[in-house]
Amino acid sequence: MSAALTRFRVVAYVVGVVLIVFILVAMPLKYFADSPGFVAVIAPVHGFLYMVYLVVTFDLSMRAKWPLSRMVLLLLAGTIPVLSFVAERWATAKVRELEPAPA
Repeated sequence: MSAALTRFRVVAYVVGVVLIVFILVAMPLKYFADSPGFVAVIAPVHGFLYMVYLVVTFDLSMRAKWPLSRMVLLLLAGTIPVLSFVAERWATAKVRELEPAPA
C-alpha cells in the first residue's frame, strides 16, 4: 500500500499546483489581459492530470478498503484549489494508521 500512497501523494500535489496555476494565472490572463492562450494549454493539462488523480485515488481507496463516501470526497478534492493538499495530508494520516508500526 506504500507505493499506492506515494503515487497518490505525488499526483495530488501536481494536480493541486496545476489547478492553482490555472485559477491564479491562466484565468486572470484570459479575462484581464485578453490572452486566452495559457488557458488553452493549462486546462487540458489539468483535465488529463485530474483523470490520473481519479485512477490513483481509486486505487488507493480500494487497497485501503475505504468506504465509498471517503473515496468520493477524495475524488472531488482535486476540483477545488488547495483542497488536494489537505486531502493528501488526511489520506496519508489515514493510511499510516492502517499500516503496522515498524519493529
